[in-house]
Amino acid sequence: MHKIRVYADTSVFGGTQDEEFTDPSRLFFERVHKGEFVVIISNVTLRELVKSPDSVQAVWQNLPVEFIEVVPIDADVEELAEAYIRAKVLSQDSQNDALHVAAATVAGADLILSWNFRHIVNFSRIRGFNSVNISLGYRTLTILSPLEVSYGDEDEEI
Repeated sequence: MHKIRVYADTSVFGGTQDEEFTDPSRLFFERVHKGEFVVIISNVTLRELVKSPDSVQAVWQNLPVEFIEVVPIDADVEELAEAYIRAKVLSQDSQNDALHVAAATVAGADLILSWNFRHIVNFSRIRGFNSVNISLGYRTLTILSPLEVSYGDEDEEI
């Protein structure tokens, strides 16, 4: 069975320690531990996590290695991030956010998860990311918050 490959930006890890986002963030990582998802992170995520509190770092350090994929920030990722900025999807001040989305795109992630509603989980920006992606031959993105994937379908009545 294909495991869903989810690019989780730094806000998802930090969300485990934020009262507003704790439950959905922790439930997502519980599902990772059960093998339902593979978490994709980039070197940008790792750089940001190193600056975070120990409790946030522990979230990624305790993930099973078989369910983690690290994607490098290579020339393709950098070029795509710059394309988002040139298209004014994001400003130069949001370079790391552009790199997160570009890394997920180039890696072929099934989904991007973020609590960053200003720069990533934002209807207008998602349309912009997808417009750039289509114009450059990449597939479109699904971008959600952890709240939208934290609960499984096992209890859902159809």
